[in-house]
Amino acid sequence: MFSHPKFMLIFQVSKLLLQATLIISSLTQIQCLNFSYSSFSPADANDFVRLNSSIINNVIQISPVTADASGRILYKEPLKLWDKLKGTKSSFTSTFVINIKPQTSPGGEGSAFILTDSTTLPSNSAGQWLGIVNVSTINRQDIVAVEFDTRKSDSEDLDDNHVGVDVQNIYSIKQESLASHGANLSSSEDITARIQYDAKSDKISVFVSLTSEQNMGNPVLSAELDLSEHLPQDVFVGFSGSTGEYVQVNAVKSWDFISFETRVKGSVNLVWLWILIPFIVVILLGGFAYLLYRRYKNRMKENDNDELEIEKEIQRSSSAPQKFRLKELKAATGNFNGNNKLGSGGFGTVYKGILRKDEFVAVKRILKNTRHGKQDFIAEVTSISNLHHKNLVKLLGWCYESNELLLVYEFMPNGSLDKFIFTNTSPNDTIIPTLTWETRHNIICGVARALDYLHNCCEKRVIHRDIKASNIMLDSEFNARLGDFGLARTIQLNEKTHHSTKGIAGTPGYMAPECFHTGKATVETDIYAFGVLILEVVCGRKPGHQTEENNYNCSIVEWVWEHHRMGTITDVVDFRLDKDFDKDQAQCILVLGLACCHPNPFERPSMRIALQVLTGEVAAPTVPIEKPAFMWPAMAPIAVIREDMDSSISGGQLTATMDLSGR
Repeated sequence: MFSHPKFMLIFQVSKLLLQATLIISSLTQIQCLNFSYSSFSPADANDFVRLNSSIINNVIQISPVTADASGRILYKEPLKLWDKLKGTKSSFTSTFVINIKPQTSPGGEGSAFILTDSTTLPSNSAGQWLGIVNVSTINRQDIVAVEFDTRKSDSEDLDDNHVGVDVQNIYSIKQESLASHGANLSSSEDITARIQYDAKSDKISVFVSLTSEQNMGNPVLSAELDLSEHLPQDVFVGFSGSTGEYVQVNAVKSWDFISFETRVKGSVNLVWLWILIPFIVVILLGGFAYLLYRRYKNRMKENDNDELEIEKEIQRSSSAPQKFRLKELKAATGNFNGNNKLGSGGFGTVYKGILRKDEFVAVKRILKNTRHGKQDFIAEVTSISNLHHKNLVKLLGWCYESNELLLVYEFMPNGSLDKFIFTNTSPNDTIIPTLTWETRHNIICGVARALDYLHNCCEKRVIHRDIKASNIMLDSEFNARLGDFGLARTIQLNEKTHHSTKGIAGTPGYMAPECFHTGKATVETDIYAFGVLILEVVCGRKPGHQTEENNYNCSIVEWVWEHHRMGTITDVVDFRLDKDFDKDQAQCILVLGLACCHPNPFERPSMRIALQVLTGEVAAPTVPIEKPAFMWPAMAPIAVIREDMDSSISGGQLTATMDLSGR
């Protein structure tokens, strides 16, 4: 087991991680934030993050000398305030000389020493906010400040000459007037301040002196404060200040900052951490490797079980198709070579293949990450293998190996219908011929016969759920073959309940409006999609808006119905036909397309009636001049209601429903 290549690789990675961890641990040293400025020169500007502040005349001017202004200046390197892994906190001493010079009488508002994780200045933080917070960030921003307040802006302020400790706001948890300490912040004199934080005792102290830092004496204020409870691990240190209605110069003339780490009582020794972490990493990676190996073995077992279950499901079908081997289909398609690609969609890619005896086939490789890949795979094999009609694509076989879902169909030389009605050139720039009116009529009739067979002639009614031009294949004689039964579901003809699945299936532009209200598929939703197909084959126009991808607000149904209203319905016929078509027949078919797209599902003709119209046995249904508004729940005509009272099975009108599911 341990010789498995993936397992050995993970152990090699674990070994390298262990070596790297030991090297890093041997080089790791405790780094503290320390700096000293006796004054400030323009060259020092790069050492700071300046937010509306400046360095002028060898001093820091914290905020602009204008009314209602605020500013901040922060040292560019952060302080590691605490480290949970190492079990340490940082104590620090910040000593600085401030000078506050009023420019009006009185001055205002003040400045503050701050610790914050933000390198931005809050907007609207002038006046009483001191550049600390604003009305939006109060009690929400991680910031602690020691304010030097020069204006009594709030009833809680002691006076216009005090210091205070602020946590996340401007309302001090403790404050002290400087009047009793012989200091006046607004005196324009140099005032030396020192802020000490002791991480062991979780205590912050503020000292103020008018002489020098050597004569600080006792602190003017001390407060119990655990900074690790209010601030993140890494913070920036600096100053903020503001002016309000009155203006002053808030200046810092010098600044010394010293920090050192303190081990928290009861914390784990760092040496033991460096020993334990690599050991734990190796154990975890070893366990992870074992789990990967077990998962790999279980997945292989699940794939084997899935293969058996899928084969059992398919074999239950009365006419199960041939089972191919993966290596056989890889050889046929050149290992799914891109040069053999016939097309692709949301469910997979189709490749051209050559089996033994030069037999051409189309191999559909279903995407592995489709939501219901296996379910749809089984549905397509079991549903189509029991169907036999000249206008259905014939399924030759299937394959499920190594988590590959593959379906093998008869090869259609002319590919899908969409490339003939929507484009003039193929991917290799060859000219695609324009389909004649007779060919288009024959294609529409072929699809109608296929749907009539699915809805009315099978032992179990089949709802296709994804009728569109790209799912109509053309043989060498340009006869239509309906394909792609991945979304198809079979139901009993007298079944009234619906098949519960999740989401909505189908293709935008072809989906009946009631689908988005009921989430269920009926024969009527198939008929709606057939109606859209009729219109696009006749018009040579995609079902949605022609200039914006996936915009169906101006759909082909709306467009044709507008021409029907104006009496110019045959003007919508593909201009490439150069008017070479039977005008009466075109009008009949277009009206049938509109009838199939009627917003009320009860008003749509059955596929049997639609086929009779196409073959000329009955006249086209009458449709309103104006397109009716969609209303839900839809109201059935009285004749249909009476018919339903007489029989539990109606000739195709909302006879059975099933939930739509997306893949």
